[in-house]
Amino acid sequence: MPYNLDLEDRIDRLAPRLGDVAKKKMFGGVGYMFRGNMCFGIHKESLMLRVSPEQGEKLLKNEYFSPFEAMTRNPMKGWLLVSPDAVETDEQLLKMLKLGADYAVTLPKK
Repeated sequence: MPYNLDLEDRIDRLAPRLGDVAKKKMFGGVGYMFRGNMCFGIHKESLMLRVSPEQGEKLLKNEYFSPFEAMTRNPMKGWLLVSPDAVETDEQLLKMLKLGADYAVTLPKK
């Protein structure tokens, strides 16, 4: 199943506001890397977001977030899928992308 190309176009327009983000095909979709660390991407129709495990637990209490389980069939701590309903506007999408970029900044450069 192809991934959401409209979401990819929107991310491509907004991601430069966050700094030096590199795009890479992965997971049957596309991922965006900051300093070699994945910060967000697209999985099927949803935004995939990487945040700290603690922030991930908090966000999972919100109806717009679900655990990302595609690769291991088990939830990966800090990896979330964001409902398309939560990123309908560019302002909402940029806010989510910033969460991922802010976490990636805390990780060692790869």
